[in-house]
This record gives sequence, C-alpha cells and structure tokens, in this order.
Amino acid sequence: MSGLSWLDRLSPIGRLPSFGRPVSTRAALPARTLFLAAAVVLAVVLGGVVAGASGGAAIGGGDVDTAGNGSDPVVDPPTYDPDRPTGSGTATVIASDGGPPTEYADVTAAVDAAAPGDTVELAGVFEPDAPVVVDDPGVTIVAESTHDALIDGGGSDSVIVVRAPNATVEGVWIDDSGTDMESEDAGVYLTEDATGATLADLYLTDVGFGVWVNGADAVTVTDSRIEGTEAPRFADRGNGINLWETEGSEIRDNEITDVRDGIYYSWASNVTAAGNTMWDLRYGVHYMYSDGNRLADNVALENDVGYALMVSEDIEVINNTAVANRGKSGHGILLKEIEETVVRGNDLAVNGNGLFMYNAQDNEVRDNLLYANGVGIHHSAGTRGTAVVANSFVGNDEQVLTTTRDLVAWNGTDRGNYWSGARVADTDNDGVSDVRHRPAGAAQRVVQRTPAAAVFADSPAFDAIRLVESRFPTIETAGVIDHRPLASPPHDIDPYRPYAAAVDATAEYDTEPGDDHHQ
Repeated sequence: MSGLSWLDRLSPIGRLPSFGRPVSTRAALPARTLFLAAAVVLAVVLGGVVAGASGGAAIGGGDVDTAGNGSDPVVDPPTYDPDRPTGSGTATVIASDGGPPTEYADVTAAVDAAAPGDTVELAGVFEPDAPVVVDDPGVTIVAESTHDALIDGGGSDSVIVVRAPNATVEGVWIDDSGTDMESEDAGVYLTEDATGATLADLYLTDVGFGVWVNGADAVTVTDSRIEGTEAPRFADRGNGINLWETEGSEIRDNEITDVRDGIYYSWASNVTAAGNTMWDLRYGVHYMYSDGNRLADNVALENDVGYALMVSEDIEVINNTAVANRGKSGHGILLKEIEETVVRGNDLAVNGNGLFMYNAQDNEVRDNLLYANGVGIHHSAGTRGTAVVANSFVGNDEQVLTTTRDLVAWNGTDRGNYWSGARVADTDNDGVSDVRHRPAGAAQRVVQRTPAAAVFADSPAFDAIRLVESRFPTIETAGVIDHRPLASPPHDIDPYRPYAAAVDATAEYDTEPGDDHHQ
C-alpha cells in the first residue's frame, strides 16, 4: 500500500452498508452455479496457504452517509505554548520543622541545603553548571507558580537527578538536557534509590529522554508534558518516559511528543499507564520483557505504531484509542510474541493495520472497534489460541489478512463479531446472523493468487463461492470464519468519521522525521 495516499486507502468509507437494518441475501442461485462454485472452492483448497482479506462487498443494503466530511478531527494533539519565564531565579528553602525560610539565587545550593522533608520553592530562571541532585529523602522541588520557574540544563547531562526516596518535583519547566543517548541524558533521572518519587505538572522541552526511571519502584509521573528534541531520526531521540526494572509505578495523564517512544518499558511490571496522549512518535507505547501491566484510556495518534507490545505477557489493554498511526509499520496495536493478554474496548481507526498479531498466543481480543483501517486485523506467523469476540469490523479496506494454513474460528461463543458488508439473516431477531461469515476464505484466495480476478469480486460467480462457504459446512478452506456474526454493530463509528474525512490525502510518511529509524 506504500504507493497509495491515505484517503485512497480509505475509499470504502462512503460505501459502508446501512446500520439501520440487516442486509438480506440475494435470491437463491441456480444449483448448477452453486456446484460450479463448490468446485472452485475445492480447487482453492488444494492450493495451500490462504492469505486473504475482504473489504466486505455488500450484498444489498444502502450506503452510510459521509456526514462529517470537512469537519475538524475528533482526536487532536493537545497544544501548549506558555510564555517562557524571564528574570533571575530565586530558590526558597522551606523547612519541614517550621523554621524560617532561606533564599538562594542558586538552585543547586538550595537543594543541597535542604534537609529531609524540606521544600525548595522556585521562581524565575536557573542555569546550573551541573545536574541538580537530590540526595536527601522526602525533598520537594516545586514551582511557586506552575511552569513559571525554569531550570535550563544548557544542553549537557541530565537536568535533575534524584538519588533518594520519596522526592517530589512539581510544576517546574525543565529545558535543554543533554542528548547523549548512551549517557541516558534526561530532563529528570531517577536512580534505583529514588523509589516512591512523584513527578507532577512538569513541562519538559528539548530533552534527550524526558524521564528516565532506572530501577526505582512505585514512581508516579502525572499531568506532565514532554517535548523531545525533534532530531531528524527517531534513533537519535530518547524516549518520553523510560521505565527500566520498575515495579508498581503509575504513568497518568501525560502528553508526549517529538521523542522516539512515548512510554518505553523494559523489565517493568505492575505498571499502570492511563490517560496519556502520545503523537508524532515512533511508538506511542512500547513494551519489551514487561509482564503484568495495565494500559488503559490512552490516546495514540499519528505515530508509526500506536501501541507496540513485544515479548511480554499478561497485559490489560483496555479502552485505548489509536487513530491514524500509519507510518512504515502502521499499526494501531501490535502484538508480537505476546501471551495471555486482553485487548478490550479499544477504538482503532484510520490506521494501517488496526491490530497486527505476530506469533501471539492465547490472547483475547474483545469488544473493539476496527474502523477505516487499511486492514482490520492482520493475523500472522504462528498466532494461535486467540478469542476474537464482539468486535466491530467496519469499512476497513481489508477486514482480515491472514497467512494461516488452518481454519480459525473467531467467535468461540454463541455470539461473534460484526462485519460490515457481510450477509445477514437474523430470522429469530436475537441479534445474531443465521449465516456464518468468511472474512478471509476461498474467494479472497482466488484474488490473491490471480489479481486480475479482482474485477469479478462482486460477480455472481464469486457470490456463489461465498454462498457455498457460508451455507455448506463440508466446504471448508483455510482462513478465518465467524460462525455466529452479529447482525448489527455494537460500536458507534460517528466520532471517527470526521477524523477519517480530515486526513490529509497529500501527506506522505516519507517526508516525516524519523522515516529511516529502522536503520
């Protein structure tokens, strides 16, 4: 799909079937045609691997209107452009024992003078010659007014280093750290002794890494904004929040852009990341070797990949949004060698692949919206044991793409998924179609092996193949089957129609920074 514009790949949006009523099957085809179709199906079975996908050619039914074209996107990157503080800095040490406050012109001197539990209140601009180091437990560094106190790192080293437990840094603007990735230069660097640290309401700009958590547990990073260096290649940027060997930490309600990966996990466990917004990155969230985590209510938009989960297990991916993640990889959610993980209640819209599963084992994909993606779900390379239930596949260029040699059932209960463009016959009005659905089957195999046959995809002959697969249980081919598809979608696509319509058709990923980050 690299040669197509994004809106070219979204072309089925204006042809979606009406959600207002079930789509009826056509009148029965002649028996001769059905037997011919069956022969074609059997011939395809002998062909081997299925690598099929269906945009869901509708049989009957109307079009969904394209209301929302020209509207503003529903999901937008949050903007923030405060005035940069001016004036000489003043650091006031407020003693925890009630003693008189002491003022300093040097932030490093003030922090060094603070006793355990003391507060250092900042106003104005500071330009320390070396990192500001917190060595005593329970020390708080706080701006007198949020983001009206700025610590300028001068482009060298980390700006603040915390080496003691239960420290707090709040409301401070932290600018211009070093950019040496090997030295782990960061706006705030937490050593293994910084367990229980709280970072809140920070504004980190022009930083290598935003926050580096290096072995400290129970860290909280909340309500902060991180803007990286905008280096031309993602490989030359640090991560927004880098978590290494941390347990029990919380990453909440942060805004992250212009870094490599928004939140990066390595050997991090029992971490909750919730309410964060991440855009213009390689990966919004990136897990490696990190088990037992929760990812909920986040937004990832206009990245290469929204949420990249790799070589981990037991992760809850709940109620997240992934919109227009369409770079070289282009996945809303990537599951690579992921086990026993739940992906539930997520909205995956206008991505390259809504969900990409690579050698993923024993996972649950439930109650997600997959709308206007290039591919709804790409099911690949040894993925097994996945329950795919109660999802809405609506208006994806290809609903499913699979390389499986097996017949994979994607409902596993008495209710399956909704498929726009599928035949629906709900005779008992229980919300479940009486006709099974093959989003990836023999008809798609014919097109895949002989692309010229695509012009006949809506022809009576191809309809016959699909009808045989849906009506005759003995005619089975490799691919994906939903035995009990839903008659109507359980999700609302309306919030995402304006965003799909607003995507810039002239935008080319090749012109974006970081295009060669895989090198």
